[in-house]
Amino acid sequence: MQDLEIAKQHLKEKNLALSIVKNKETIFETKSHGISGFLTAIETLGNKLDGASVADRTVGKAIALLCAYAKVKATYAVTMSKEAKNVFEQHSIFYECTNLVESILDINKMKTCPFESLAKEISNPKDAYIKLKALQNSLKNTGRKPHEQ
Repeated sequence: MQDLEIAKQHLKEKNLALSIVKNKETIFETKSHGISGFLTAIETLGNKLDGASVADRTVGKAIALLCAYAKVKATYAVTMSKEAKNVFEQHSIFYECTNLVESILDINKMKTCPFESLAKEISNPKDAYIKLKALQNSLKNTGRKPHEQ
């Protein structure tokens, strides 16, 4: 689990939102909050994510499904939803978290994150990637940031 420990350390020390490590090498990092960083990692790295370890500030079902889609082997989250935990268990992905919560809220902490609302009805990781990417694009086109609703 050395890759996961490196990713966790980078997340904390560099104040990142997402750190991805594979074979002791950092392959992706961002301070961008929300799902956009993970979607960018998938678009940029593709199957290089297979077997990687991910450390993320916040992991809900949407990110968990993307982890399954990208075939990551381990995930750490500062805050993880119970639905994300279930996805990791279903797909045999090792996971750790500091805080386990019922749901992931939007940036204003008033209602469920729009990506989580969409992911609630999805179980197939490939479908999740396609639909979450489409939602991100539609939010970009309305001028809102992907993590705002």
